[in-house]
Parts: sequence; C-alpha cells; structure tokens
Amino acid sequence: MKNLISMVAFVTAVGLGAAAHATPTFPGPDLVTNGNFESTTGGAGELSTLSNAYNTNLTGWSNDGYNFVFASGTGDTTGSPSAQFGNNLSLWGKHNGSRYVLPASSPAGGNFVALDGAFEVGSLSQTLTGLTPGGTVAVSFYYGFGQQHGFDGVTNQSLDVSLGSTTQSTANFVVDNHGFTGWQFGTFYFHPTSSTETLSFLAHGDLPVPPFALLDGVTANAVPEPAAWAMMLVGLGGLGALARRRRAVSAVAA
Repeated sequence: MKNLISMVAFVTAVGLGAAAHATPTFPGPDLVTNGNFESTTGGAGELSTLSNAYNTNLTGWSNDGYNFVFASGTGDTTGSPSAQFGNNLSLWGKHNGSRYVLPASSPAGGNFVALDGAFEVGSLSQTLTGLTPGGTVAVSFYYGFGQQHGFDGVTNQSLDVSLGSTTQSTANFVVDNHGFTGWQFGTFYFHPTSSTETLSFLAHGDLPVPPFALLDGVTANAVPEPAAWAMMLVGLGGLGALARRRRAVSAVAA
C-alpha cells in the first residue's frame, strides 16, 4: 500500500507539472549518497584526487579530475579555493562583469559541483549498490554550463552520465562569451547488469575559455515494473471513483 501511495503521488505530481522544478520521486529509496553535495570534508574547494590531496572531499563520491565544490552564492563572487590555480577560482556571472545571471545556487539549493571539461578532465563517481539486474534505474540531476572568470571566448559543452558500461549524454550547448546556460533538469534511464555499478559524471568542453559543467541534486531510483504501474492505474481509478461518489453524496445532501 505504501508503494502504491508513492506511485500515485509521483504520477499526480507529474500530471500537475510539479516535477518541472523538483527531482521526481520514484518508489523505493534514493540510491545516491550525498547527491546534493552538502556533506564535505574541508568545506568548499578543489576536490581531492586519487594522487593528490587538495582542499576538500565529498562524502560518498570519488574524484579524478580538476573539479570543484562551490558554496551557495560564491560562484561569481569569492569563488572556490584552488590549490593548482593558486587562488580562488570563480565563474562568470552578473557579480563580476557578465551580462548573464549565475544564480547563487542550483534549484536543489546549497552547494554545487563544477567539473572542468578541458583541463585535467576526470569524472565524479560513486558506487551504487542494491541495483536489480535487468531492472530500470532513473538517474536525475540538475546541470548547467558556464565558464571560468578571467577568460574570453565561446565554448561548446556537454555532460556524460554513465552507469556501469552504459553512457548517455546531454545535448551539446554553445555557451556565449562570459555565458551561462541556466540550470537544466535531466533524467536518464539505465538498465543495470549487476547489483553494484558505478555512477559517474564527466564534462566535455573546448577552449579558449575554461569550460565548466555545473551539477547538483543527483538521485537514482528504481523505476516500477509494468505490473506495479498496472496496480498504480487501478489505484488511481479507485481514487477517482471515490472522489466522484463523495461529490454525488454531497450534491444529494445539499
């Protein structure tokens, strides 16, 4: 019954358009740890890699590229501490001279991650467990594309999302000089082949201006099988019949 209620709530939210600005909730637990990037060791800053100890670590995630955690409101102001860059790295936005607005945080709120798509490119990844081989997993996330402050030019950017050996990619975005695309929302569907697989995000971009893919609000949920969807439709039909009956009773009483 609990799963049925969850499925009904999800379909109702989609039907009302409520999912446009919120991560959809499928029945079952979210398989991602720290998908909003709020839990860190060392605060915001350049993420540590397998071979170098830099400013910070993200609970539950592994990193092997030139990637950063930004605290809310710092993207185009104080920036994020960088050990390799030598000082704080910031992104173009209205607070440092761009005509494009870089919001203080993503729609998920709080911290977000910025992945460099052209310098020491490497993935941000996490091992997911409890997957059902042959089932369906929905990976949802907020993303956007910006550029490093202090550089000029147009970039072409995209983001790869992988689960196990399967990779899907966002559309390619042409980012104007000093630009930001705005936050987008994406959901990719994967079919795991084992109960444990690695979820990873990898940015792609070109120079002359260092391109950054921004990421937040990552979730991974099992999608109901057809039998479960059939139960949900029966439940929705029952709720509709109950509502009609109540309206009829109210009309007679009046």
